[in-house]
Formats: sequence, C-alpha cells, structure tokens
Amino acid sequence: MAGSSHGHTPAAWTGVIIAFIGFCVAGAFMVMANPLGFWAGMVIVALGGVVGLAMRSAGLGQPKNTHGQPARQVGETVGAES
Repeated sequence: MAGSSHGHTPAAWTGVIIAFIGFCVAGAFMVMANPLGFWAGMVIVALGGVVGLAMRSAGLGQPKNTHGQPARQVGETVGAES
C-alpha cells in the first residue's frame, strides 16, 4: 500500500481535513442535542468532498494515468521484468 501513493496529494489532504473538522463539529453538536449545529457539521463534511474534487480538477490531485498502477522504483526501466 505504501507504494501506491494513494491520497498523498494536496487535494486529498485538504478534503479530508475539512471533512474531519465537519465530523468534529457535528459530533459536538450531537452531544449538545442541537440538531441545527449537527446539520451544519454535515454540510462542512460535504464541503470537504466538494473542495477535494475541485482541487483535483484544478490539477492538485493524483494524475489520472497513475490510478491502479504500481509506483515505479528509482532506477527501474519501463518494461523491466523482475
């Protein structure tokens, strides 16, 4: 999993951080029995996904041609067999 570079992009980090803040807000307001605050937290969670997708569209995410392909090692040539 370490070689897949999964999620190591500014878009992924930003989206996850915003969603995490939203979960914290929603959790706090749920404990305080405040439904309006809870739903505000859920909106922040959704905003994290929107921001992550927007940043990916702007080129700050993982390139599309590397999805599902293992990362190359330093010095590895294309077509080399192990």
